Amino acid sequence: MAYDEILATRIRDAIGSRPDITERKMFGGLAFMAGGNMFCGITRDDLMVRVGPRDQEAALARPGAKPMDFNGRPMTGMIFVEPSGVTSDTDLQSWIDLGYGFVMTLPPKAQAKPKRRNTTS
Repeated sequence: MAYDEILATRIRDAIGSRPDITERKMFGGLAFMAGGNMFCGITRDDLMVRVGPRDQEAALARPGAKPMDFNGRPMTGMIFVEPSGVTSDTDLQSWIDLGYGFVMTLPPKAQAKPKRRNTTS
């Protein structure tokens, strides 16, 4: 599944050169992570934002926002923002800041430990 490369570039520009943020392909799109937690991403041409359960209702009231739904199951604390909701750089930055601010309240995810080789024969 393809994602909007122009939106990806806009997100990268808005984030700048922050060493705590990484990119990862997931959900058939692209995700931006901080501390191992996704805070925003792209699926097709929609922005995904992790707003958290507390801010979900207010976020859904903003232009272009809709519940994030994969296979008929809404994901609590996650929303999609249609292209009409991120036409300006200010709107996009606001969404990015909201998602980043939420994941900064979460503990970082532990890095995967390498599997130990069985050395017994």
